[in-house]
Amino acid sequence: MEARLNLFDNADAAKALRSFVSAGKAVGDSALPAETQQLVAIRASQINGCGFCTDMHTKDAKEAGETSLRLNLVAVWREAKVFTDAERAALELTEQGTRIADAAGGVTDEAWANAAKYYDEEQLAVLVTLIALINAFNRLNVIIQQPAGDYQPGQFA
Repeated sequence: MEARLNLFDNADAAKALRSFVSAGKAVGDSALPAETQQLVAIRASQINGCGFCTDMHTKDAKEAGETSLRLNLVAVWREAKVFTDAERAALELTEQGTRIADAAGGVTDEAWANAAKYYDEEQLAVLVTLIALINAFNRLNVIIQQPAGDYQPGQFA
């Protein structure tokens, strides 16, 4: 399987993607816990059916020390006892922010208030940015049918 299009072969698309990557580095350097960042990226990617991003973020999380148990349970985080309350709040915000079109009200006040119990304003801003950014990356990869499975941890570092 090959991708429909190599976005890095197009000067304008490559320029835009460099901005996305730069935004991702800013998120990565923030005070939002790295474990939470990976869980958010994995969950949004699962929801969006983005094999490439799911592959990338599970491998990067594993490389950073995340356990197989937690990685295997991200899709069913509500039933799993291995996530902290803060991680659960971030995962709920991720799901609602990713499925924005599925609910007339978007993200509920309850989900927002719950996340605000665990993350300060700076972290919430980064969390929202991360949710939007991973959804954008997911959509790019799904549209061009970017294949999954070949990613190596740190490949884009």
